[in-house]
Amino acid sequence: MPAVLNWLLAPPFLLAATAAVLHARGMRRQRRVTTAARRGALRWRGVAFYAALATLVVALNAPLDDLVDRLFWVHMLQHVLLMMVAAPLLVLAAPWLPIWKGLPLGARKGLGRWYVRSPGWRRVRRVAGWLAAPLVAWILFDVDLLAWHVPALYELTLHHQAVHELEHLSFLLLGVVFWLQVLDSPPLRARLGPSAGVLYVLTAATAAWALAVVLALAPSPLYPTYAELASRPGGLSALADQHLAAGIMWGPGSVPYALFVFVALYRWLATEDETLEGASTHSRAEVERPAAL
Repeated sequence: MPAVLNWLLAPPFLLAATAAVLHARGMRRQRRVTTAARRGALRWRGVAFYAALATLVVALNAPLDDLVDRLFWVHMLQHVLLMMVAAPLLVLAAPWLPIWKGLPLGARKGLGRWYVRSPGWRRVRRVAGWLAAPLVAWILFDVDLLAWHVPALYELTLHHQAVHELEHLSFLLLGVVFWLQVLDSPPLRARLGPSAGVLYVLTAATAAWALAVVLALAPSPLYPTYAELASRPGGLSALADQHLAAGIMWGPGSVPYALFVFVALYRWLATEDETLEGASTHSRAEVERPAAL
């Protein structure tokens, strides 16, 4: 029982539970003013949001989080869950308006006045506008991934909890910013169309693949904390642990990129077919009209 209570009182679960309650309240209010035809979209976005929350709780809570100091591949899995699962699910879920509407009216009015009048928030809006540029988002996403896996910085995350939490926060936030460029998240619209989005995502994936190659081909363990462990769960050697982490980044870490590319290409080709079909129909109509006359 104490272990279960500790799990329920852990910050990841408490934050997820609070977000879930606010989202549920906001969704009830939003359904009242939404047409029946659009309620299906609200339902699947709700499912995506709760899946994102579940992913965050699994990634940041025990038992997974308890193993990151002993197994490098578990730590890599944690990173993949934050950047490549939770972040795109949050963007697809578009929880921004439901959570806002889930707040009490007085809180919304107070926050709204503070947002409009605060000089600090004006600077935040300017920074947010700069971050929303696709090139900036692309650079920050990939640099963030690679920088945190430089051995010196990675070791800091293993020995300082505050740095570790900063790493997780940057993975999640920059992951959301990255996926917002190619996925609609009402009221926000994707900045890039399907063709540009495919190029954007594929080139971003090369950073993760490069990291996986470095980890897989390194002749010795790159991270002293893992290399100096006397033993590891499962009896893995430090090098085997590192190779498994490379596999996590290369395999499961590539799945969201691949899914986006396949769906974007399908939609792009479908749009091209509809355009060609429409042009063909128009041409036939133009040819048949004089004959009818």
